[in-house]
Amino acid sequence: MKWFVGVLLLLLAALLLESSLLAYVVYVLLGLLLLSRWLARSWIGGLSATRDCKQFTADIGDRVSVKLSIVNEGGLPVPWVLAEDLLPQYSRGQRFPRLKIKGKRLQIAMLRGGATLEMKYQIECLMRGYFQIGPLTLESGDLFGLHRRFRVLTEPVFLLVYPRIVPLLGYDVASRRPIGDVRMSHRLYEDPTRIAGVRPYEAGDPLNRVHWRATARTGALHSKIHEPSTLSGATILLDFHIDGYPTQGEPFRSELAVTTAVSLANAVYEMGQQIGLATNGRDAVDRIQFEGWEHDPRTRQGARRSAALSEKNERLQPLLVETRRGVEQLQRIRETLARVELTDGLTFAELVTESIVRLPRDATVLAVLSTVSVETAICLGTLSRGGMAVTAVLILLDDATLEQAYGRLVSEGIRDIRHLKNEEELPELCRRQVDRSSPYTLIVS
Repeated sequence: MKWFVGVLLLLLAALLLESSLLAYVVYVLLGLLLLSRWLARSWIGGLSATRDCKQFTADIGDRVSVKLSIVNEGGLPVPWVLAEDLLPQYSRGQRFPRLKIKGKRLQIAMLRGGATLEMKYQIECLMRGYFQIGPLTLESGDLFGLHRRFRVLTEPVFLLVYPRIVPLLGYDVASRRPIGDVRMSHRLYEDPTRIAGVRPYEAGDPLNRVHWRATARTGALHSKIHEPSTLSGATILLDFHIDGYPTQGEPFRSELAVTTAVSLANAVYEMGQQIGLATNGRDAVDRIQFEGWEHDPRTRQGARRSAALSEKNERLQPLLVETRRGVEQLQRIRETLARVELTDGLTFAELVTESIVRLPRDATVLAVLSTVSVETAICLGTLSRGGMAVTAVLILLDDATLEQAYGRLVSEGIRDIRHLKNEEELPELCRRQVDRSSPYTLIVS
């Protein structure tokens, strides 16, 4: 537009000065502008593209192949076109990239009429996540640099990278395993198949509790005493509030928390017990569904922003995978943990409040925490006093913070506390507690 304004000003000056030569130059320049504008539009409008990506799920370390074919369907040759397949910028960070690209994701070329440009590259998955691949952006223009045209082709596809599962040791000791069948300290429920003893009959005892053999032998009514029911399985509560994951510890702390959660879920699942998950993180699928991606951006920068991650998201609804048995439970939890992202919405205490009605009392509560506030300790203590077995797994805390967290949890009656410093210690997380060979000690400076 600024070129046309300049031409009009020159034309006005030629009329005022009555200069035929200047007017001729202006007419030539105006014709060149119109011709270059028409050519730029024709070149970019005659291009089409297709994407070939057959793999939409992967594990860490896998490589996903992507192939793009750009065809010049117009009759005119395109002197230059810049093609780039966009990826989220957060996934290609310089310090801690989540994806590594091998091949040509960005290419400039000249296309004859009917010619095809192929772009092939591989994505190496370095971390878990839900990544948007595409769209393909094309940029072209005239040879004088007066006009440039920008176009977006091919809708994006989405790649789900599952978190790594680390096998946990120690579950073979059935009598002392920390996760699995453990006796409840409060007799909220009784198991009628397990008789613990006999006591004299009390008013109000139902008839199915009467022990008839003891009654016949003693001549007085006696009632059976049942053992309390056992805990089977676990519900994992993952704290993914952004306040617990400082920038200097990222992405290692959040990735370790996710790896810990999925590894615990896998261990419980392999034991054939019920398993569930609740977290206050945001789902990447929900983010993309509500925020969307820009289908027709006006600039290359606009297309880049469409593939970028929106940092602020006040999620006010927890992500839940109901606690139950089933062959599909572990897969659901893996998919949820692969997509979960840090959020500044619900705190951990609010997560417990929102999901407490869905927490079964016959399952251990496994809280994976990166920080322990007073509110967090109180809500876990409330669950414990309500008859639930609670285990806290603390992720990457220094000595001073660990001492503070330990004190807050113990004061609320939480005794089963485990501390994880790195992924190498994860296989021993449960066996140490079972064998009692490496009790936790706090280093007080």
